[in-house]
Amino acid sequence: MPTVFVLNGPNLNLLGVRDPAIYGPHTLADLEERCLARAASLHLEIDFRQTNHEGQLVDWIQEARESAEGIILNAGAFTHTSVAVLDALSAAELPVIEVHLSNIFRRERFRHRSFVSLAATGVICGLGAQGYELALEAMARLIGGGTGEKAP
Repeated sequence: MPTVFVLNGPNLNLLGVRDPAIYGPHTLADLEERCLARAASLHLEIDFRQTNHEGQLVDWIQEARESAEGIILNAGAFTHTSVAVLDALSAAELPVIEVHLSNIFRRERFRHRSFVSLAATGVICGLGAQGYELALEAMARLIGGGTGEKAP
């Protein structure tokens, strides 16, 4: 089965307690459980990870180049600040789905800029935990997971 890295950046370990009005009531463990269930139904393997460290995120993106067929990334605040993450995504040469729990375009102006988007195949934002499941569905189509056919 194809493997997809589901990578999460800083402060996402605080989901469920940090600003639930913005990020929702789900914990990161809840999101992982939902992703595992959805991935199984799409015939995908996922490697679900979270870090608060930019360099670790870059290392994982580089690892994905050799170990995964695609990346789903919620880079948290690194979305808006990290050229290093952008460079790693560009070098990975894999399909990338950028995910945000909140609608970043309805928030502070500095959140409207995404370095990740410059390397992303697609972006899902504002749909809460469901965004991860939708990203898995899109990735399955992109890499030929659940359908056996790659999207054009």
